[in-house]
Amino acid sequence: MIKAIFFDLDDTLLWDQKSVKEAFVATCKVAEERYGVDAKQLEEAVREAARNLYTSYEFYPFTQMIGINPFEGLWGNFIDDHDDFKKMKEMVPAYRKDAWTAGLKAMGVNDADFGLELAERFPKERRKLPFVYEESFKILDRLKEDYRLLLLTNGSPDLQKTKLDITPELVPYFDQIVISGDFGRGKPDPTIFEHALDLMSVQKDEVLMVGDNLMTDILGANRAGIKTVWINRHDKVRNEVVPSYEITHLEELFPLLEELKSN
Repeated sequence: MIKAIFFDLDDTLLWDQKSVKEAFVATCKVAEERYGVDAKQLEEAVREAARNLYTSYEFYPFTQMIGINPFEGLWGNFIDDHDDFKKMKEMVPAYRKDAWTAGLKAMGVNDADFGLELAERFPKERRKLPFVYEESFKILDRLKEDYRLLLLTNGSPDLQKTKLDITPELVPYFDQIVISGDFGRGKPDPTIFEHALDLMSVQKDEVLMVGDNLMTDILGANRAGIKTVWINRHDKVRNEVVPSYEITHLEELFPLLEELKSN
């Protein structure tokens, strides 16, 4: 019998991709107005520069283990208590400036001062633009009546707490919040799922893990022997990772939970 539901945060309950996209749109528009560059092309150029720079840093393997993507590096502060986070905190101001300056350069604009201006603007825009899927609160309201809820998210504690600070309505739904940067390993490592089971005092067969990412949420929970629900809102093609269940909208959790009750 299912007693608890574990939820991923980014792009499961919070629409992080949209927040990042809208922050890029707002920031790149400034460059379009200043230099006449194409805002969409600049966004692509900055994203590419950010990815390339990010993989070149010595802390990159750590970010892979914890689960922090290059675009979080463009707005996170990483004021966390760990040597690798301290390295990130030192490096991110230059990383942001370099990513935006390289993106501008790819568009034929050589202006490092303006690169810095955009680098400082992007985090402000991202903080102003938290998006939550419209169904998230309604679903959590209903689930909270019958199930204990845990939030299991990859990332820097400081950054994930910032996301929750700007959407404070989400926090009270959860009995526990587990952030990979606090724990020391991220999804898909099965130990973070086992840690979550211990915190909630539940067995693996009493839990469902709901998440959008096959390679972290689903793979990790599968490895820990937890039933998985892949929320596939955008009709992605499944890879070799097989979830227990696949849904396209969080509303579909309710018939699924009814079915599991009767089994």
